[in-house]
Amino acid sequence: MAERTVFQSMSHKHVLSLGPTASVWEAACAMTRENCGSVLIMEPPEKILGIVTERDLMTRVLAKALDPAKTAVSAVMTPHPLCVTPETLVSDAVVIMLERGFRHLPIVAPNAKVLGVFSVRDALPREIGAAMSVTEFNEQVNDALG
Repeated sequence: MAERTVFQSMSHKHVLSLGPTASVWEAACAMTRENCGSVLIMEPPEKILGIVTERDLMTRVLAKALDPAKTAVSAVMTPHPLCVTPETLVSDAVVIMLERGFRHLPIVAPNAKVLGVFSVRDALPREIGAAMSVTEFNEQVNDALG
């Protein structure tokens, strides 16, 4: 059985996005309404400026006691997120996430069209297991090489 791509495994096949001046409150409401863990911060027509995730809301807003109604998403977003193509294999995407410490990867087509966001939740356990094995192997090689 061929391994799935990130585009094939996405649970949300639409792009949830807001402009950079939207409030954190608007982002949280949009994420809740759409039942997803991230929102892309974009400028028309297809320029990704950043991403705001559930974790960002917790660590960059709540933990710092910022007012979500008065805080712009641009102040708390992760700017210039790493993006993958729709053909990226799920295990490769999970390796990237494990090595870089994040849980969401925007998917951008070769024509620069934003297709959505791949979440670690979209990965199957077997793909996560395969990615963990690759990550552990990479760590062992790095340790051996010094």
